Amino acid sequence: MDHRPSTELLESSHSFPGVYPFKVIGLADGDFPARVLAAAAEELAAPSEIDHVVRVTPGGRHVSLTLNITVQSAEQVRSIYARIRDVEGLTLLL
Repeated sequence: MDHRPSTELLESSHSFPGVYPFKVIGLADGDFPARVLAAAAEELAAPSEIDHVVRVTPGGRHVSLTLNITVQSAEQVRSIYARIRDVEGLTLLL
């Protein structure tokens, strides 16, 4: 099942090109944030198009990332979702 937002929904609720927010939660192993950033960067012309914040939960078991990524189209957003979905340790992707 495809859990990504549809192209139609993205185009009706966001302006492209522009900044799109992704929320990612996963297990707090040492390189989870780096793996998420690398996965998203695979769909971008330049990694500098990613502005991000990393937070660790109080218990230290999970980490959350807020990614604000400059994207060109709804299809690019869907491609980034697909790449992040494959990152090992992912718990939630919004």
